[in-house]
Amino acid sequence: MVAYLFSGQGSQYVGMGKDLYASFPESRAIFDRAQALLDFDLKQICFAGPEEQLKVTRISQPAIVTVSIAAYEAFKAKNKITPGYMAGLSLGEYSALIASGSLTFEDGIRLIKTRGELMDAAAKKYPGKMAAVIDLTVDKVKEICAASSAEIANLNCPGQIVISGKSEAIDKAIALCDAAGAKRVIPLEVSGAFHSSLMAEAAQGLKQALDKTNILAPAVPVISNYTALPQDRPEQIRENLVQQVRSAVKWEDAMRFILAKGITQFYEFGPGKVLKGLMRKIDPAAQVVNIEKKTDLERV
Repeated sequence: MVAYLFSGQGSQYVGMGKDLYASFPESRAIFDRAQALLDFDLKQICFAGPEEQLKVTRISQPAIVTVSIAAYEAFKAKNKITPGYMAGLSLGEYSALIASGSLTFEDGIRLIKTRGELMDAAAKKYPGKMAAVIDLTVDKVKEICAASSAEIANLNCPGQIVISGKSEAIDKAIALCDAAGAKRVIPLEVSGAFHSSLMAEAAQGLKQALDKTNILAPAVPVISNYTALPQDRPEQIRENLVQQVRSAVKWEDAMRFILAKGITQFYEFGPGKVLKGLMRKIDPAAQVVNIEKKTDLERV
């Protein structure tokens, strides 16, 4: 049995999806459907940039989901594999819900568009930043967060924890992490303090959008970032997506749940190889195959 994983924000790059669009009718249809729903030229920005535009949250989020589902649909047309589980890192959870049949593609893109706009607005109203802490224990980072008012945003893999919060809180936390012996502390190129309490208003706005969206039970269990457990009821999915915006992403725990079911073969859909890199640190024996380009699909 296998599991499907979907890329999160930050994995975007100029040129992503271009050869999928040129090579596979299934991918082309996904891009065209997304383009019709968005108020910017998705194909132009994905295929040719500029990079600065592609980095903007309200653009990068629907762009990454579109590329992920374009890759997934091209793969699905040629491979009759039924996964045991699906999961996506933060934003990627929406891709997983679309792929599982819980959300239609159109409803998913509308939600992502709203989510990106709400997160952008919250980031402007409540400025903040994020940083990745390398090689400190979770307990030590929790202690530093308590002393600095920073918050844990992502528990990605052993030795990699992301913190989030007001700029002054992150600056203080970085200094404390350095003093505590962190191997590195890397400020992230993001526009706000995502997965923290500074996103509370974005979460409230997202709840209103989710309440109006038709959500079905997924055909394949989708692991929640918020609980690191499968979610199968529409009301449970709605609540978890609201909490996910303002709470820590438990990616390592989510992956360990799937691994504990005896699954060691994964397919990662979407731009970049971030999830493959995280899995190497969670379980080096697990196999992750990336599906993001024409050559990847030809090799499978």
